[in-house]
Amino acid sequence: MSKPSPDVYEEGRGMDAHNSVMREIRGLKEKHYDPHEPTRVWLDEDNTPGGVYDSLTIILNTGGCRWARAGGCTMCGYVAESVEGGSVAHDALMDQIEVCLEHEADNADEPADLIKIYTSGSFLDEREVGAETRQAIAETFGDRERIVVESLPDFVDHEKITDFTDHGLDVDIAVGLETATDRVRHDCVNKYFDFADFEDACETAQDAGAGIKAYLLMKPPFLSESEARDDMVDSVQRCAAVDGCHTVSMNPCNVQQYTMVNELFRAGGYRPPWLWSVADVLERTADVDAIVVSDPVGHGSDRGPHNCGECDDRVQKAIKDFDLRQDPSVFEQVSCDCERTWELVIEEETSYAMSLTR
Repeated sequence: MSKPSPDVYEEGRGMDAHNSVMREIRGLKEKHYDPHEPTRVWLDEDNTPGGVYDSLTIILNTGGCRWARAGGCTMCGYVAESVEGGSVAHDALMDQIEVCLEHEADNADEPADLIKIYTSGSFLDEREVGAETRQAIAETFGDRERIVVESLPDFVDHEKITDFTDHGLDVDIAVGLETATDRVRHDCVNKYFDFADFEDACETAQDAGAGIKAYLLMKPPFLSESEARDDMVDSVQRCAAVDGCHTVSMNPCNVQQYTMVNELFRAGGYRPPWLWSVADVLERTADVDAIVVSDPVGHGSDRGPHNCGECDDRVQKAIKDFDLRQDPSVFEQVSCDCERTWELVIEEETSYAMSLTR
């Protein structure tokens, strides 16, 4: 099998149709960002193979995802929040880490056992985060219990992982797989690698003493609600069956600026998934041999996963409860009349005549 790489798709080859449209859309960006400030930082609670941990989540502001700069994924607008120029210096990235540590000190009683670091690209891509910075971050958090770092499968490398495991950290690599179905990943998400490459990354991580957390996308563009629901059920099951993949995180699609999904949404051709669909997938996959979680961003808004507006908070709370307890009975405690509308959408909506509802 050939080694996947975003480089071969950047210009003149591969997924040029999607990439050409995406570059045009991303060119509308006007805002600029400070390389010394992280994109976001927050405290939370997460379910891991080691138990439920208090967590510190860091979104580093890098030069942006390499693939997104080529055009990139149809739903992802995070590159629009990246620093101009394609790279951020080591000292500036460490300044961002310091800002995050100050946030933690000001808002938490004690340091979090779990650190989660994302770049909205690939932390293990040395164009985004160089080796010096990676090693300094590993040392900075070497006294914690567990760390999650984000990467596309191409950059999952034994030596990069051992920078963290050598400090005694439990390491998880968060891979934006999106779906186990290659055709959906290629044609709907515009991502260049195959499921086989994800399996290879799981093997590499496992050999280095790390685990994989698969990130899936619930309802990419061009799929009906039922197609998206069924694809997620299949994808969760297939990911959970791969050795080394211990957690599956289902991310319901939300509508971000400077994306193809946003253009479809504005034209009435896309509706984010129903929260009932998210709950349904979690119920149907509760028996797989992996932790399955979901964190619907922007729930209850038109641009985020939503139901009717009346029950959104209750269903979101049940989803969060499931994340921590892994008990599908939590969904028996929420109901709403709009569930009947969702059932009709599941039965009748087609990918060539979307969307039946807003």
